[in-house]
Amino acid sequence: MQTKQSEGAIDVTYERHGNGRPVVLLHGGMAPREYWNPVVSHLDEYAAIVPQRPGFGTCLDDPSETSADDVLNREVEYVRTLVDSVDGEPILFGHSYGALTAIESATEASVGGVVAYEPAVLPEDYRADADLADRMQTLIDTGEPREAVKRYIEQVLHPEGIDDLDAWLAEWPVWPECVQLAEEVVRMNRAVEQYQLPDRLDISVPVLVLTGTSGPNFLRESARDIHKVIPHSRLVEFDGVSHSGPAEAPKRISLEIDSFLGAHSIASQK
Repeated sequence: MQTKQSEGAIDVTYERHGNGRPVVLLHGGMAPREYWNPVVSHLDEYAAIVPQRPGFGTCLDDPSETSADDVLNREVEYVRTLVDSVDGEPILFGHSYGALTAIESATEASVGGVVAYEPAVLPEDYRADADLADRMQTLIDTGEPREAVKRYIEQVLHPEGIDDLDAWLAEWPVWPECVQLAEEVVRMNRAVEQYQLPDRLDISVPVLVLTGTSGPNFLRESARDIHKVIPHSRLVEFDGVSHSGPAEAPKRISLEIDSFLGAHSIASQK
């Protein structure tokens, strides 16, 4: 583990695997650092930087009193500190909320490119009725954090429905430990529900936007919307892959990343 502190007193701690151009891996809502293990094994030509992120807002002085904007801004500051702590201009590879953070970070941080798998951005018509954060908070307030996390899983990971959620959870590697993240996920969801995609994202480096046909339709729609507002972006859709694409199909996605980075000569930059 390596650690660095920013001027704003944010500690960034991360693992580094391999040698080569750094690729910073930013996980999504309910995923631990280990989420990236299947991906790291396919990044042979790169140095995989896997941070131990402090949580969605827990790095704030008083997370219970912060706005949704504060949560996302603090996450972005964390990523920018991480970028400054590694050699060269790394590639940011984010999944879900990590992908949103990567895109926002790239508007100012000195990076070589961005790979964003289904960024957690809600289409305008969907965002207008989004209430997952409120429903989760109600369950937490009544002493049911497990049920709160289940609502997140049902809406984000299995929006098409699932016959036996408890059986699925029994096989999910991060269950039930992830229940302790319930409050952080509420803050994350509130930030997502309030985030409005601008008409243009001023990112000067190449961006690869990824999505899968088996994930939530609203995230596929958002991936297309994000592609439209980023000048130097490419959109790729994976047939039969869900929202958990990076861990579900790491070889297919890594090959696409190799092709993208090679096409832009990013991997060979120093």
